[in-house]
Amino acid sequence: MKKPSSATLRVHVTPTADWKLRSGHPWLFSDSIQKQNREGKAGEFAIIYDRHDNFLGIGLYDPASPLRVRLLHRGKPQVIDDQWWRMHLHEAVSRRNAWFGTDTTGYRCINGENERWPALVLDRYGSTYVLKLYSAIWFLHLQKIVDILRSELHPERLVLRLSRNIQDHARREHSLSDGDVLFGEPVREPVTFLENGLRLEADVIRGQKTGFFLDQRENRKFVGTLARGREVLNCFSFSGGFSLYAARGCASSVTDIDISEHALESSRRNFALNNETPEISQCQHEMIQANTFEWLAKNARKFDLIVLDPPSLAKREDERAGAIAAYEKLAGLGLEHLRPGGILVASSCSAHVNATEFFQAVRKAATECKLRFEELQTTGHEIDHPATFPEGSYLKTISLRLV
Repeated sequence: MKKPSSATLRVHVTPTADWKLRSGHPWLFSDSIQKQNREGKAGEFAIIYDRHDNFLGIGLYDPASPLRVRLLHRGKPQVIDDQWWRMHLHEAVSRRNAWFGTDTTGYRCINGENERWPALVLDRYGSTYVLKLYSAIWFLHLQKIVDILRSELHPERLVLRLSRNIQDHARREHSLSDGDVLFGEPVREPVTFLENGLRLEADVIRGQKTGFFLDQRENRKFVGTLARGREVLNCFSFSGGFSLYAARGCASSVTDIDISEHALESSRRNFALNNETPEISQCQHEMIQANTFEWLAKNARKFDLIVLDPPSLAKREDERAGAIAAYEKLAGLGLEHLRPGGILVASSCSAHVNATEFFQAVRKAATECKLRFEELQTTGHEIDHPATFPEGSYLKTISLRLV
C-alpha cells in the first residue's frame, strides 16, 4: 500500500481501542479517537493507527454517529478497491452455495460486520435480493456495490431497505427511500421463496427486517420435528412460519396469535401456498388477533407445544432489566398453558439481553411454577447469520419439555 497522502483521513486511537481492534472488534467509537488530521465525511475511508503510528486497519467513517469508524480490514495495509469488494462478496456467497440446496432459496448472503460488510446485510428471496443499510457510510459507495452485486449474483431484482435512523438523510441528500427498487421490475405483491421445501412469502418493500425472519430457519425446522399429534400455539406468530412447519410435521392443530391483522393475513397466504401438502391442508389452522401477553393472562386453553418468539423487548441498554423480567413473565404465562409433557420453545432477539440471562429467566419461570422439566436444546445464530463479536450476537432459543 502506498504511503497515504496528507489528504487521507487518518485517526489515532487510545491504547484500549488499539487492544480491542487487534482482538477483532469491528467498531471504533468517537471517544476512542485520540486525534485525527481533519474532519471526515460519511463513507470516507479512514486509516487507523495506534499511538505509535503503526497501521491498525481501514474503515468507513461516520461523522454523525458515536460509532465513528466501522472496520473493513485490519492487519497489514490493504487497498480497498473493486477487486477487494468482489473477493469478500465471493467468499460470503460461496459459503452459502455450500450450505443450501435447491429446496432453500431464502437466506442471508452477507451478515454485516461479521463478514467485513459493516452495517450492511444482503438477503436472498428467490430471484429477488434485498440490500439493507444501517448507516449512511454506504451511500458514497452504493452504486459501486450495486454494480458488483448485479454482475456477480445476476439477480432479477434488487430492493433497497433503510434503517429508520438514516431514512431522512437518504431522502434529503441522495433521493433514496426505503423500499426503492434499485433495478428490476417493480414489486407489486409479496415475493415467494423456498425454505426447506416450504413455499413462503416475503414483503420485501414494507415488511420487518428485509421482509421475513430468515434467522429462525433451523428453529422452525426443529419445531416441525416435535409437532406430531400436538396442539400447537404460535405466539407473536408474524407470518406463521413456525405454524407451517408444525402443520407439515403432523400437528393436530396450530393456533397463531399476533396483534397485527396484516401478519395474520400473511400467515393465511403462506398456508394457502402450501395447500398441496396433505399434512398442511388437513391441519386445523386458527388465527387470533390479540396482544399475546393479555391473551395468555386471560385464557385457560391448554396446548401441547407453545412457541414464544416476541419482537425485541430491549432496544436500548437501559431497557435490559425490564426485558429480562418480561421474558420471565412471558415464559411463565406460556408454561401455564402447557399440558403435562408439553414443550415450550422460547426465543429472544434482544441484543442487550445475553444468552445466559435469557436462558436463566426461562428456567427461573419454570422453577417458580413448580414444574419439573428437561432441556431439549439451546441454540444461537443460524449458519448464514454468523456472530463474530459480542454486540453482533442477538438470537437465542431454549426448548423445555415438562416431565
